[in-house]
Amino acid sequence: MSSADQPEHSKQEEEEAAGAAAAAEDEDTGAEVAPIVKLQEVAVSTGEEDEDILLDLKCKLYRFDKEGNQWKERGVGTVKLLKHKETQKVRLVMRQSKTLKICANHLVLASTSVQEHTGNDKSCVWHATDFSDGELKEELFCIRFASVENCKTFREKIEEIAESLEKKVEEGEESEETKSATNLLEKLNVGGSKDEEGTKEAAAADPGKDESTQQEKPESDK
Repeated sequence: MSSADQPEHSKQEEEEAAGAAAAAEDEDTGAEVAPIVKLQEVAVSTGEEDEDILLDLKCKLYRFDKEGNQWKERGVGTVKLLKHKETQKVRLVMRQSKTLKICANHLVLASTSVQEHTGNDKSCVWHATDFSDGELKEELFCIRFASVENCKTFREKIEEIAESLEKKVEEGEESEETKSATNLLEKLNVGGSKDEEGTKEAAAADPGKDESTQQEKPESDK
C-alpha cells in the first residue's frame, strides 16, 4: 500500500468508530432516572363543582361603555348557564378561552330579559347586575355567536329560566331576589370574596344611545 492511500484508510476507520460510538449512545439501556424534584398534583377549584351545566356555548362578549358611548369587547370564550344543586339558583358565567378570566358572572333572575340585537340575528343584548370585576355593577351586555341557532338557543334558555322564576313568585314562593345581597355576593363571587360593600353600588344606569339598548331594564333589588 502506497503512502498516499494511508490517510484515506485512516479517515475511513475514524468515521466507522464515530458511528459505532453514536449508536452506543442511542442504545436504550433500560435504566430509570429518578426526577430531582417530585411534583404533587394540586386540585384546582373553579367554583362550579356544585353546579350543573344547563348550557355551554362558544361566543364573543361585549359590554356597553356608557362614558365612551360605545361597545367594548370583553373577550372570546365559553358562556355557561349553571344551576346550583342545592339552592337551584342559575347564574351566567363566561370565561376567556385562553386565560380563563371571568368576563361575566351574574344571576339569571325573573326580570332578566334577553332581546335580539337590532340588525344582527346572531347577537342578543340584556341588562344584568354583574360581579365579574369583583363588585356589583349594572351592565349592558351584547353576546355574539357563530350561528343563528346558537343565539336562539341561548335566548330561549334564559327566557325559560326567567319564566320559571316568575311563576314561583306568582305562586307566592319566596323570591331569591328579595334576600340579602350578601347571599348574592357569596354565590356570584367565584374567587370566594364576600365584600358586602359592593352590594350597595349597583344602581340603575342609562345604557346610552345605542339602538340595541331600547329594551326594558331588569329590576334589581340589589
